[in-house]
Amino acid sequence: MSQDLTPQAFEGLERLCEPQGGSDMPAAPAGSGILTAPAFPGIERIEAQFSGNVFEPHRHDTYALGVTLHGIQAFTYRGERRFSLPGQVIVLHPDEEHDGGAATEAGLHYRMLYLEPSLLMECLEAEKVGLPFVEQPVIGDEALAKVLLSALGELDRELDELFVDDFVSRVAGGLSRHSQMRRRALGAVAWRQVRAARDYLEAHALRPVRSGELERITGLDRFTLSRHFRTAFATSPHRYMLMRRLQQARARMGDDEGFADVAAATGFADQAHFNRHFKKAYGITPGQWTMLRRGFQQGRNGAR
Repeated sequence: MSQDLTPQAFEGLERLCEPQGGSDMPAAPAGSGILTAPAFPGIERIEAQFSGNVFEPHRHDTYALGVTLHGIQAFTYRGERRFSLPGQVIVLHPDEEHDGGAATEAGLHYRMLYLEPSLLMECLEAEKVGLPFVEQPVIGDEALAKVLLSALGELDRELDELFVDDFVSRVAGGLSRHSQMRRRALGAVAWRQVRAARDYLEAHALRPVRSGELERITGLDRFTLSRHFRTAFATSPHRYMLMRRLQQARARMGDDEGFADVAAATGFADQAHFNRHFKKAYGITPGQWTMLRRGFQQGRNGAR
């Protein structure tokens, strides 16, 4: 069911965007922008706040799981307009196109983590079922929100491996509770081969990797490997490698390095090629991303 809200429906909702007494949700910081947390293998975390429509249609190769903290989040997903209020959980599946922005002039503040499907798959492997599919991207689940905020509460700290083991297990359980479709039985995944392919792609992401290379190191033909890889990681080997390039490029962009140099250093043909793929993956240009990163930091410094 679509959460189709008319402009009149927003009247009176502004009070829901204010911090509530006793809430575990962080207070909204001053300024606008994006803050990225220290990464953990397979998990990225961000905090974002802004006004208006910021992200154009794009798609990730990960699950995007987050909590709206203040304001009303609006986005188009699977052909329908959706809205998330403070405290609600957002669940976006890998390779599903979406955009994003603030639905009202009050602006938007949220935290989001990007979880590689392979972490969920390994957690669910013992049950011999595939990844759960949550049809509705906005859900009201206080327990799941608390689980997500346990990883999103202190973005300046690195995640601990033992914490992540328990966290992924609890996320898998939370998503399974809301899966409207029966999870399909999963055939045997060639884990050794797909992990070898994944590791090879990460190690050689900054240069072209040919199908024959992956066939040699995995012992699988390219079509069988592609099927197993997509089952394990919910994306193709090519897109997985492309996203690793973009991650490395994004990490370099905070060092005052020119975009053309970043593009050349991370395996893109030129700056235009880099810009095009960055926008497809994140919904904004490299320049906009850099401005948001700087804006968030300036806002925090000004609030002290």
